[in-house]
Amino acid sequence: MELIISEKASEELIKIKPETSPYLLLWYDTEGCGCGVNGLPTIRFTSRIHPTYKQISNYPIASYVEEQQEIFFAASTTLDFVNGMFRLSSPEGILNPFIPHLTGSKAPISESKRDRRSLGGG
Repeated sequence: MELIISEKASEELIKIKPETSPYLLLWYDTEGCGCGVNGLPTIRFTSRIHPTYKQISNYPIASYVEEQQEIFFAASTTLDFVNGMFRLSSPEGILNPFIPHLTGSKAPISESKRDRRSLGGG
């Protein structure tokens, strides 16, 4: 799997990347969506690399995807920043057109139970 991060998206990610959570995670957010196949492809930062995370080929931010969630992303996925929001797309189409930008926030976007906020996810 390959993640292409546009120059603009890279600049914005660097601005909001928490020091304590340096890894970008492609995440298929199913919280509040019903069953496990209903969800929204999104991104989040994480501080830990779990054994089930697979590294994604890209530059400049170390990126991962949960092995079982990789099926919800295209083999070549692009992360862009358009009109103040992140956007995930592929050659087949847009995966998530509206991933909010956390303006001025450097708060960790983590996987903890207490704070399950993700970029574009719930």
